[in-house]
Amino acid sequence: MNWPTYHANARRTGAVAGLPPAGKLAIGWSRRLTGAVYGQPLVIGGTVIAATERDFVYGLSLRTGRVRWSVHVGTALPLGSQPCGNIDPLGITSTPTYYRGLVYVVAQDGRTKHLLVAIDPATGRVKYQRSVPSPDGKPFYDQQRAALAAGRGLIYVAFGGHAGDCGPYVGSVVGVPAAGPDAKSKPVVSYKVPSSDHAGIWAAGGPAIDKTGTVFVGVGNGQTSRPFDKSDSVTALSPRLHRTGVFAPTSWLNDNRVDLDLGSLTPALTKAGLVLAVGKRGVGYLLRSGRLGGVGGQIAKLRVCPAFGGAAVSNTTVIVPCSGGGPVAVSTRNSQLRVRWHGPALADGSPVIGGEAVWVTDTSAGILYELNPSTGAVRHQIRVGSQLAHFASPTLAGRVVLVGTLHGVVAVTGA
Repeated sequence: MNWPTYHANARRTGAVAGLPPAGKLAIGWSRRLTGAVYGQPLVIGGTVIAATERDFVYGLSLRTGRVRWSVHVGTALPLGSQPCGNIDPLGITSTPTYYRGLVYVVAQDGRTKHLLVAIDPATGRVKYQRSVPSPDGKPFYDQQRAALAAGRGLIYVAFGGHAGDCGPYVGSVVGVPAAGPDAKSKPVVSYKVPSSDHAGIWAAGGPAIDKTGTVFVGVGNGQTSRPFDKSDSVTALSPRLHRTGVFAPTSWLNDNRVDLDLGSLTPALTKAGLVLAVGKRGVGYLLRSGRLGGVGGQIAKLRVCPAFGGAAVSNTTVIVPCSGGGPVAVSTRNSQLRVRWHGPALADGSPVIGGEAVWVTDTSAGILYELNPSTGAVRHQIRVGSQLAHFASPTLAGRVVLVGTLHGVVAVTGA
C-alpha cells in the first residue's frame, strides 16, 4: 500500500481503507538517520522515503529498515545563521510528495535558496531540480514547513516565516512545474497574501486540494489594522493560484494582534463539500467549500481546542489535533458541529485513521497511541524510543505504522 503524500491523499484526509484490524503493538525496526525527520515518511511500493533536516533523503526497506539509497541535496542552515527559529540545522522540514513517478522534496540550501528536487524512489537518482522563488522577495525570512502538494502538472510549495515571526516575510504559495519536457523553461505560478507583513502559510499539513483542483490553505496572522488583508483566513485558490474565495472570522483583527489565527491547521475537507477550520484561538468554523463566505461567513461554529498540524477526516467526522488536551473528534453531520469525544490529553501530534483505529502521537514523550475510533479510548500504546518533531504524524502501510523522529524513523508492527 502506498502513502504518497501528507495524510495519504490530496485532500489530506489521513484516512485509508483496506488495512487489517489493529492489535497489540511492538517495535519492528528503528533506523537512525543523518538529521531529524520532521516531515511524514512516505511509502512507495516497498520503499520508505524519509527526508531530514540535514538535507538528506533516504530510501529504506519497509520490511527491514535497511538503507537502500541516500542522497544529499543541499546545504542545511545552522540556527545561528537563521534570522530566528527553532530548528537546528534547517534543511528539509516539509513532507515530500510523490507525483508522476518521482518523489519531490524542498530543501533549505544555504541562507536564501529553497531548492525543489525530484528523485527516483527506486534508485535515489536526482532527476530534476529547480530553485523555488519567494514571491515576497525575502527568501532569507521565508521558511518552507508546509507539506508539498501536487496537481495539474504543478508542485505546490507554501511559505511562512521562521518560529518567532521575525523579519519582513509575507506568506505565499508557489506552483513549480513538475519534471518533464522543457520543465525548467516553464514559468512558475504564485499567490502572495495581500498583507503588508507576515500572514504565513505554514501549517504542517500543507495545501489541501479537492476534486475540482481547488487549493485550500490556512493563512496566519497578518497586519493589525483595517482594511481586511486576507490574513487569519481560509483561502481558496484555483489550480493556477488565483484567489477564488476567502473566509475569516469576525475577530480577525484581534486574532492578528494577539497571534490567534487560523494558519496553524490545514483546512479539513469533507466529502460533503464542507471545510472545518480551527486555529490557535480554538474555535472551529464550518464552511462551504464552494463558497467560503467572506468575513463571518461560517455556517456553524463551536469551541474545539487550539489546533496545530493536520486533521484526519472520516465521513462526517474530523479528528482535530490539539495543543494541550488531546485530539478531539468533531461531527460535521447535517452541517452542524458537535464534539464526539476527547482522546488522551498528552497526544498532541496529527492523527491518521486506518485498521479500525485512530493513530496519534505524544511528540514530547515519543509515544504512539492506537485509539478506538468511536470513543477515543486508548487500546494500545508504545514508546518509540525518541522524541518527535512538533506536529508529527504517523504513516500507515499494511500492518506497519511508521513514525519520523528527531533521530530517524521507527516502524511499529501490529497495525
